[in-house]
Amino acid sequence: MLFYPGDETPICTRQMCSVRDRWTDYLATGAEVVGISTDTVESHQKFSEHHLLPLRLLADADGKVTSLYGVRSWLPGRSARAVIVVDAHGIVRHRQVQPLSLFRPKDNVVLEAIRTAQSDRAAHVSSAVL
Repeated sequence: MLFYPGDETPICTRQMCSVRDRWTDYLATGAEVVGISTDTVESHQKFSEHHLLPLRLLADADGKVTSLYGVRSWLPGRSARAVIVVDAHGIVRHRQVQPLSLFRPKDNVVLEAIRTAQSDRAAHVSSAVL
């Protein structure tokens, strides 16, 4: 999950467009990658269409998911910029929160976090089978 403060803001737009530009790499992980902000469904639709974003954008207009994952921004009613990687069993394997939201996460870091979560899960399953 890629939490971000808002649609059509400079850093958030660069972040989501970077994910778009690296979409083949994200798809290669087999993970479902979603963007989440407290903007509305309508705002997400316009943002996605304007920038041809391939990932699903989830509207957390009431902030419940943002609160659940502890990624509230210092900006009222907004999510912080955060990367949360959850495995197939619902276990959070990676959590990186940037409360000031001034810098976007690097795609290589996000992709590595996904791969690490997958390999950690595979290693756990392999050791449980032995």
